[in-house]
Formats: sequence, structure tokens, C-alpha cells
Amino acid sequence: MGRKNTDKVVFHQIQVLDAGAKGVSVAKAPDGKVIFIPNVVPGDVVDVQTFKKRKAYYEGKAVKFHELSEHRIEPICDHFGVCGGCKWQNMKYSQQLYYKQNEVKNHLQRIGKVELPEFETILGSEKQFFYRNKMEFSFSNSRWLTEKEIESTEDLGNRNALGFHIPKMWDKILDIQKCYLQEDPSNAIRNEIRDFANEHNLAFFNPREQSGLLRTFMIRTASTGEIMVLIQFYENDKKNRELLLDHLYEKFPQITSLQYVVNSKQNDTIYDQNIKLYKGRDYILEEMEGLKFSINAKSFYQTNSDQAYELYKITRDFAGLTGDETVYDLYTGTGTIAQFVSKKAKKVIGVESVPEAILDAKANAERNNITNCEFFVGDMKVVFNESFIAEHGKPDVIITDPPRDGMHAAVIDQILKIAPKKVVYVSCNSATQARDLALMDEKYKVTRVRPVDMFPQTHHVENVVLLELR
Repeated sequence: MGRKNTDKVVFHQIQVLDAGAKGVSVAKAPDGKVIFIPNVVPGDVVDVQTFKKRKAYYEGKAVKFHELSEHRIEPICDHFGVCGGCKWQNMKYSQQLYYKQNEVKNHLQRIGKVELPEFETILGSEKQFFYRNKMEFSFSNSRWLTEKEIESTEDLGNRNALGFHIPKMWDKILDIQKCYLQEDPSNAIRNEIRDFANEHNLAFFNPREQSGLLRTFMIRTASTGEIMVLIQFYENDKKNRELLLDHLYEKFPQITSLQYVVNSKQNDTIYDQNIKLYKGRDYILEEMEGLKFSINAKSFYQTNSDQAYELYKITRDFAGLTGDETVYDLYTGTGTIAQFVSKKAKKVIGVESVPEAILDAKANAERNNITNCEFFVGDMKVVFNESFIAEHGKPDVIITDPPRDGMHAAVIDQILKIAPKKVVYVSCNSATQARDLALMDEKYKVTRVRPVDMFPQTHHVENVVLLELR
């Protein structure tokens, strides 16, 4: 790409038209190309400074506002616009829901090109802030500086940060004072860790030099009031590690699970690491309709517990179970949906590729005295074959909740081959869901669609579709 393509142009009096993918808004340049602009709201009229030019589009930022959209509201977070999360915090919640529903509709119509029923109204989240049950923060000894700080001649002192990665910058961390995503004592615990570490000169991680004691921090909360804290240390310094962990446990007796990991490899993922329990027990309990689910440090669990309950109720409603059905729950994770629908089914078979998740699922089923659920480990496209179906019985209903890239073509082929009466497809990516619906169109008709908002202030949206045999 030649240098000329990065020439900076200013477009004047541009009306923002739509909310686009990944939370970025969309406008049209005078030459007809699309412009992608962050931190603006459809209806704003702005001057745009472009910083990237491609064949079909520009990327730019608003440098002057001429008119403010009627859908705009004042963001409540001090970090808005710098932090990469909550990109829609400046937009009324009713409009957020409108654009989410619209995105699902566009994907299903444009990519799926299948016959669709009238969409049911998107289910908004009762909580629009403090709804997440899991947050992860990173330590850095060279925090992100604002333009004002960079221009300042004053000594900036301590550069330590505990917060979020600046978008597209792997080594820059924004120091977070108050985050509106997870309820208390999340902010108090994070700020206490930072303050204590600074007071006692505990070294914050340097990602370029790969050095320092403190690397990352995760906090999980449950609707039962239980709290898990996991600190990831880069260096194996027992004295300082225990100094911090003991202080935390003393200061926050409500922590029910205090864990740590020493990880000196290049990346900070914990999934291949040996996690050590320091105080309490190595899991917290979540509860839903009397069912209890244990969540450990590596468990996958829907990040918005309250809204997960609503999502599962819609899924169960779409499945329309009478008590006589054999149900397959594909991509079952820790088996929450499987167990949630089990009392309305004859039996439920859950399949998942992550062995630890299936161990969780089995332990949870035992804890909940559920005897009609069985869970199996394996790669879906390999396990879900003729002999598996012969052994466990042909499903009357399939529930599928695949990862973002949708279902593997081999899995779709198998569903078409065994042709259960109903398929309930839960998706966190309506574009890949739409692609899969098109592949199933020869045998299945889409009879119900309902989007669910799990993540207020962001562009993400879940969608539930009911497919019935033609």
C-alpha cells in the first residue's frame, strides 16, 4: 500500500448515518466511499479527519461536532473513548437495541437469504451497567499517557498501571480508576491491589523486557455473592506474592476463592497453566432456577449471569419440550443449557471439545441430582457421527450454541442427515449463524427469531433461532 493511501483528508459537515460493525459508526464521504468513525452516534454532523484510505472506504475520527444526534447521551465513565470497551456508552440504550436488532435482521436477510418469520423484539438487559461476572486486568510499568500528560513538562512520577489494553496496542495499559462493568467490590479490590503494590514497591510487568512480578488479575463474581480472585505473577517471588495475597484476604474477607498462577511464558493465557489455590476453595457457585453450577478459574460461563438466565429461558421455550424428547446439546460447554432444559426432556446428550468443561458439566449434574444428562468430550465434527447417534438415540431436538465461527460444515451435514424435528440455534455471531441457516434451508424453515442483548454499551448481540423440518 503506497504512502499516498495514508494521505490525511478532512471532510466537512458529514452526517453520521448508521452504527456499523464492531461498534464503529458509518458515514458517506463526498466521493461516495464509506467512512468508519469511532465515538460518534448516528445523527451527529461532524468534520472528519481521515487517517486511513482504502479502495472502498476511509477510516477517520471526528475533529469537530456541528450538530449532536438526538440519540446521544453523556457517557458516565471517565475512561470512555480511550478505553476500548463500552463503545456505545454515548448512545441511548433504546437506540443500542434498535441497531442490534437491525444487525441481526441484515445478516439473516443478506447472508442467509432464507425465508424469515417476523422477528420477535430484542430482549434488553435489565442491568445496563455492572452486569459482567468476569473481568480481566493487566499490570504494566509504563501506563498509557493522555495527550495532555505527554505535552506536560511536569514529572509524571510512577508510571504503573492496572487496567485494560489500549485497542491494538499490546504493550500499553490504561490505568482504570472506576469501571462500570462489574459490581462492587470489583473496583475496590482492583484499586487496593494497585495501591498496595505501589506502597510495597512490587514490580509491575514490563511486556517488552518480559520482567516484573505482577502480570494479570482476574475477578469473577456470582449472583450467590461468591467472589473469585486470581493473580498471575510473572516472577516466582514467594515472599512478595504471599505479602499481597495475605493482605487481600484480610482486607476482603468476602473473597471465597483466592488463587494464583506463576507464568513466565511469552503469553499470559492461563489455560495451559497450573493454578494454585491460596485460600478458600478453587471454584465459586452460580445458581439458576435452583440449579447450582461450579465455576473454576478456567471455566467458560456466560459473562452476564442475569441475562444468561433469560437467554436459556428463550432457548427452552423455542425447544417446546414435553418430557418425551431426546435432546442433543452441541457445544455444551459446562452443560448449563443441557441441565437447564433437562427437567423438560427424557434425556439430554451434551457434546463439547474441552475436556475440563465436560468434567465441570458432570460434576454439576451430580451436584444437581440430574440423572438424565450425559456428557461427552470430543471434536464435534468427529464425535457427532453415525455410531454416536446409534448408541445414544436419534435426537428429537438439537440445541446448538457454537463458538463465533459457527458450526463446522460436517456438523451441519450430520444434522441434515438425521433430520431432528427441531433445531434451536443460539449464536453470538449472527453473520456465521446466517451462513449456517442458508446451508440448512433445504430441510429446515426458520420459524422464530429473537435477539438477546447480553452486553449493553457494546455492539455485541446474541440471537436465538428456531428451525423446524419443512
